[in-house]
Amino acid sequence: MLTRTDIETNMLPADGSPPVRWRISDGLIPYEAAIVEMEREVAAIASGEADELVWLLEHPPLYTAGTSADESDLIEPNRFPVFAAGRGGEYTYHGPGQRVVYVMLDLKRRRQDVRAYVAALEDVIIRTLDKMNVRGERREDRVGVWVRRPEKPLLADGGMAEDKIAALGIRLRKWVSFHGLSINVDPDLSHFSGIVPCGISAYGVTSLVDLGLPVTVGDVDVFLREAFEEVFGPATSDVVTVPETVV
Repeated sequence: MLTRTDIETNMLPADGSPPVRWRISDGLIPYEAAIVEMEREVAAIASGEADELVWLLEHPPLYTAGTSADESDLIEPNRFPVFAAGRGGEYTYHGPGQRVVYVMLDLKRRRQDVRAYVAALEDVIIRTLDKMNVRGERREDRVGVWVRRPEKPLLADGGMAEDKIAALGIRLRKWVSFHGLSINVDPDLSHFSGIVPCGISAYGVTSLVDLGLPVTVGDVDVFLREAFEEVFGPATSDVVTVPETVV
């Protein structure tokens, strides 16, 4: 079986497909409201009533549990609200300074291949980081994107320390994707201590600012869109900013 590194990540749409809508929301969007909106959009995309959508937002501090979450990995259950996400994966944290990207694509127009889709999302993250001169890497036994930390102490097995900079968690319904990815730009990294992120305790968590890059979420959005279009094709030329009250 091919590794995710070897999988072809080109997920361009079929000829004649309209560009993907690219939505950016200001403020902190409540998780429950985001899920309601995402469910509405996914249903419309699946029925052919709406074009595909990528939605960029930030949440207030919270934890989400994926379908594989182990309750023992929720170390501080009363620290922040905890939501069952319905996506794949385990526990993760969302909060200010983290760019959350909900990706709602009709894979019937692209490739009906879940592994290729996950690898393509990882590729978008890696390309985004590369545009900021940060080397992100895949690990076959760990979903997400990782950065090496040679300045940190070696691991117990003698390996180089690595930190997670971006997480993935997806779900498909009628071959329409939802949920998506998150990139740590400048979140409060101490907030991750209330969980075992993605069920992995041997590695840490980092952010772009933690790595020394003086960037904002808005800066990252520019590179993120460029990377997305390289892998998935064109997005709408007009960025629609949706205030929290609309959601």
